[in-house]
This record gives sequence, structure tokens and C-alpha cells, in this order.
Amino acid sequence: MTIHLQLLPVLALVAGIVSLIVPRLFRFVVAAYLIAVGLIGLIR
Repeated sequence: MTIHLQLLPVLALVAGIVSLIVPRLFRFVVAAYLIAVGLIGLIR
């Protein structure tokens, strides 16, 4: 049995968890998420 994980939902989960634990870093988490989404969009 194999599990195929998509990258964007995993990034969204990680960003949400980090922003809940350390609210001050929320801006950086959002910025990193947006950059990752943009790069993935350009590569595909």
C-alpha cells in the first residue's frame, strides 16, 4: 500500500501548525508558503 502525498496540502498543514505555535513567525511562514506555491506553479 503506497501513500501519495501532494506537496501543497502538506505545506499548508506545516504552515498552519507553525503559525499556531509561534504567531510572530506567521508573516515569514506565509511568505515562504507563497514563494513555494509560486515556484511549484512555475515548474509545472
